[in-house]
Amino acid sequence: MRLLTPALAALAMLATPALANDIAFDGNWKQQGFLRLSPNTYELGGSFIGIGSQDSVSMIYRPVPRGHWQADKASWEWAVSQSVPATDLTVKGVDDRNISLYFVFVDADQAEKLANASARRIFGNRSMRTLVYVWGGDYPRGTVLDSPFQPGRTMMVPLRKAGTGDFRESVDLAADYRRAFGSEPGVLVGLAVSADSDDTNTAVTARLENLDLR
Repeated sequence: MRLLTPALAALAMLATPALANDIAFDGNWKQQGFLRLSPNTYELGGSFIGIGSQDSVSMIYRPVPRGHWQADKASWEWAVSQSVPATDLTVKGVDDRNISLYFVFVDADQAEKLANASARRIFGNRSMRTLVYVWGGDYPRGTVLDSPFQPGRTMMVPLRKAGTGDFRESVDLAADYRRAFGSEPGVLVGLAVSADSDDTNTAVTARLENLDLR
């Protein structure tokens, strides 16, 4: 991972251990970059992840502990102090956003063999379906959008419009999955966080914390 920016270094000083029901931001998270694109900066702080994106894009991914495979609800807090402009999230090449939080599902018969698989292998599995909660764009909260990168297999749900602020979110994964895909969710095997600022040549400074699955 890249060196911390001063803003992320300051966030790291505030790190606290994750609570018992939270997903820890620890060494289980691995960054996945994209060919010919500069990666973001991530600071893993136990209960939080600091995110820095400067004309860059990448994803950081971790497997979901088995005890949370059947989770159907999630909550977290997120904050943005530097934002990209509102973009069209459905078009490749213009779809910058502050934060995306991915919940990755696969069919039950695929879960065991993909339990500790890499992000590339998980996202390449034919049964994979992903809900992505997004802070970005200019959409009404809860709109369901088809991803331009994996149409029909990855669906986005914008929760916050592009801009700054500090909010707590609570979502019903099962209900949103049914709205997005028209079926019951499979097994929740993966989580990912990303930010994207390369298309607008701008920057993001953000954090996500206290991620809880139930």
